[in-house]
Amino acid sequence: MTWARTFAGLVAALFATFTAFGAAVPVIPRLVTEELGGTPFAVGAAFTSTAAVTLALRPYGGQLAQRFGSRRLMLAGAALAAVIGAMYALPWGLPGLIATRLIMGVAEALLFTAGSVWTVQLAPESRRGQIVGWYGLAMWGGFMAGPALGESLYRLGSYPAVWAAAVVLPLLAAAVLSRLPAGARVPVVSRKLIPGAAVLPGLALGAGAFGYGVFVGFGALALSTRGIANGPVLLSVFSAAYIATRLVAGRLPDRLGPMPVIVVSSLAEAIGLAMIGFAPGWWVAAAGAVLSGAGFTLLYPSLAMITISRAPEPERGAALGALSSLYDIFFGLAGLVGGVVADISYPGTFALAAAVVLGSLALGPLATRPVSSGV
Repeated sequence: MTWARTFAGLVAALFATFTAFGAAVPVIPRLVTEELGGTPFAVGAAFTSTAAVTLALRPYGGQLAQRFGSRRLMLAGAALAAVIGAMYALPWGLPGLIATRLIMGVAEALLFTAGSVWTVQLAPESRRGQIVGWYGLAMWGGFMAGPALGESLYRLGSYPAVWAAAVVLPLLAAAVLSRLPAGARVPVVSRKLIPGAAVLPGLALGAGAFGYGVFVGFGALALSTRGIANGPVLLSVFSAAYIATRLVAGRLPDRLGPMPVIVVSSLAEAIGLAMIGFAPGWWVAAAGAVLSGAGFTLLYPSLAMITISRAPEPERGAALGALSSLYDIFFGLAGLVGGVVADISYPGTFALAAAVVLGSLALGPLATRPVSSGV
């Protein structure tokens, strides 16, 4: 089987499982507040618990993928995802739902990080940035398709229909994975959870993620306070630019090298955020969303390339996991810090976000320096 067919299979499996994860997103708030007697705080706890576990376990997932093979770990994640779908249907109240969401964090960490390690092993070096970027779109696409599927299934068959999809999709993913050749194993794997090779690229990626987090949390609100309608549509505009740019321009990090792409991407995202924060009308804000989405999308593959090139083979799994964890941390910080600043000024929130994003310009060159590393 060629590397391209293997890659297509693992991408399809990742898309299916993350679609299953996303399908629960629109119905969990209803389940908590209407069926389980929970509060909005409990809704937030259900989602935060998953994110916290995923963030903590991604470096472990990378280590395990190198030690036992990526396919084996992705199969375990897909099987666990199917169990999670069944657990949603059990009548064990709010504590059971929180436990289910905690286990979902384990499945997410195993699936995405093992798949990223496998992708790096499969991709030809001349196309590594492009292939890593395409891999990331599988998760993004699943999280986008999942809520729409979940809402449609809920209207057709209420909760049981959603839970059924949350079981069937991971089982289909497992069936696909079982037919793929096993991923390579590394004889000696470093015990470092946050290798030095991942720190500076992770901080640079986190700077971009901070801007994205501010956009998601406050973009629509920033427009509505100025009387500009259709603020929620900005996310669709951003997403379209994000996907289209990665598909069309995904080879730029390979052809030009990561640093020129990081510079242009950071500038584009920062300018786009400033346009949204100070937009006098819808079309300026929409243009800002296009710039932000197009800029942000190529930061991950570019910085992943730097991380891979700097990390010794025994540390690569943990390094890729740590890179994603730093992304999550900064995305979460954007909601907290952005919320404090937004109480004073929405334009100020976006000005801060643009300034943080520009931090990638300083961190990028530093991230390319060699690091010493032991196993």
